[in-house]
Amino acid sequence: MIKSMTGFGKATCELSGKKISIEIKSLNSKQLDVNMRLPNIYREKDLVLRNELANKLGRGKVDVGFYVDFLGAEKNASINSQVIETYYNQISPIADKLGIKENTDILRAIMPLPDTVKIEQAELDEGEWKLIFETFKNALKNLISFRAQEGEVLQKDVIARINKIRTYQKAVEPFEKERIEKVRTRILDQLNELQEKINLDQNRFEQEMIFYLEKLDITEEKVRLTNHLDYFIETIEKEELVGKKLGFITQEIGREINTMGSKANHSEIQKLVIQMKDELEKIKEQNLNVL
Repeated sequence: MIKSMTGFGKATCELSGKKISIEIKSLNSKQLDVNMRLPNIYREKDLVLRNELANKLGRGKVDVGFYVDFLGAEKNASINSQVIETYYNQISPIADKLGIKENTDILRAIMPLPDTVKIEQAELDEGEWKLIFETFKNALKNLISFRAQEGEVLQKDVIARINKIRTYQKAVEPFEKERIEKVRTRILDQLNELQEKINLDQNRFEQEMIFYLEKLDITEEKVRLTNHLDYFIETIEKEELVGKKLGFITQEIGREINTMGSKANHSEIQKLVIQMKDELEKIKEQNLNVL
């Protein structure tokens, strides 16, 4: 069963005085690319979180966000009166000069300035972290579940397209004998027109004809294409983390389809080859999201 690299997971927990929401989003990428948005207090756990992601997700572009909502007043925030007083002493003369007399107007202008509120960095509580880390793992579990659901949709789609390629391949067969006969007839007609002008070695002609028609034979390509299609389905159903492997198999499928097209020499076969290519391109697009 394949999994998608696209997914979203979220989990929340409540601690004393705050609520923490953790969101994890992933998109397709050739390797694991993690972007973490953590409050400063949890920065020291960055490596722990990255290791957990690497162990569970394999690859993908992953965005992790920790969002903290304080349910009461922040205990570690306090007014920095010294900074406010310094600002006031500098602004008051300017306010007098401009005719601004209300102290409340000056204070309103000062408060948004840097360092007027002092935030004391709290120490990370390990007991609190255990609960947060469990919440993180729950969000990760929800993301993995989302990936699995997306994977089911992807798998149904690519299998349906593989089966379409099989159908188009079988549809080639009725035109094969017809194509060989048409080529043989065309060559003979042209040679009959030239027969009076050249001396034709009939034995040599037959040998060249056989050699030429063998070059048009697509039996080997059809056999190899069937094997590649079977291997594609087998890989999807029996293995995990198959995105890169499926990419290699689709390259081989494309090679056989292209060779059939180059040997076709028949308009209806060419049409079927184009339809096979179209389905294969859609499979390749879907495969970009496969884990």
